[in-house]
Amino acid sequence: MDDQIITIERHIVEQEREFPEATGMFSSLLYDIALAGKIIARETTRAGLVEILGSAGEMNVQGEEQMKLDVFADQVMIRMNSFTGRLAVMGSEERRNPIHIPEGYGTGKYVLLFDPLDGSSNIDVNATVGTIFAIFRRQSEQGRGTVEDCLQRGREMAAAGYIIYGSSTMMVYTTGQGVHGFTLDPSLGEFLLSHPNMQIPDRPKYYSANQAYHKYRSEGARRFTRWLQGMDEEDERDPLSERYIGALVADFHRNLLEGGIYYYPTDSRYPNGKLRLIYEANPLAFIAEQAGGYASDGRRRILNIKPERLHQRTPLFIGNRELVQKAEAFIAEDDR
Repeated sequence: MDDQIITIERHIVEQEREFPEATGMFSSLLYDIALAGKIIARETTRAGLVEILGSAGEMNVQGEEQMKLDVFADQVMIRMNSFTGRLAVMGSEERRNPIHIPEGYGTGKYVLLFDPLDGSSNIDVNATVGTIFAIFRRQSEQGRGTVEDCLQRGREMAAAGYIIYGSSTMMVYTTGQGVHGFTLDPSLGEFLLSHPNMQIPDRPKYYSANQAYHKYRSEGARRFTRWLQGMDEEDERDPLSERYIGALVADFHRNLLEGGIYYYPTDSRYPNGKLRLIYEANPLAFIAEQAGGYASDGRRRILNIKPERLHQRTPLFIGNRELVQKAEAFIAEDDR
């Protein structure tokens, strides 16, 4: 029976063995992120008891109010990874500029980009939130990493994942060898393999979209929604059920397990899209494609986009491949 219990550390090490040239640095980085997730999970489950809930009274670089747990998660990710010698530079959705390794500490060959607490508006109502991360290999030759190290196309990613804090805590990640999910056993303090080789089901169940802004969107995006609802007179289909939590990582996770699509298109309020390309869209796009799905900005593959700014925004359609491609077809009609 014990042979069936696979910890995340064992899984990472076993994957590393497939690469004889590996030094162990990459595996240690993944395990550091898992440990950071455990610390954040501990605080999310007792947030009200330690006065973590509520606003920190400050605004982040996006102009959004930072929640106390936002700040805590950001600090944990930075402190866990600043002094290991594995990273050249980091980038956080909460910080305006790149996060450089402190003077006096070694730098490594990897770049870590993260959204420390996606869906933070859910915190005070005890709904699901999560941490999203992406790992790249540095492009600069040596020394402290640069902004350019952070602005790589998603297709150049070495690994991506997220940690979701809900009724249980789960870490999902890929290194380009399939998608694997691990559930945290609180009694052991260990992430245990619970969802090996995850694939988005062929038959979708759900669509996830903020319908409050339907009227502000393009005709192509509105028609796509009607098509999902089975209301398109030219192409009637059985409707999908709508599920929307308001946290990208939570909606994506449900659709990864059950099948479906999440989308946040452009609208009159966000003409360039709302979601962050390098902190949210890219890592989840890498996971989606490894799970048999697809991610697009409505016109092109997300992983092909060359970022120009750390906090660049993008529209996002992500999930079952055929649904995303159908969305692209509707959006293309807007361009004619």
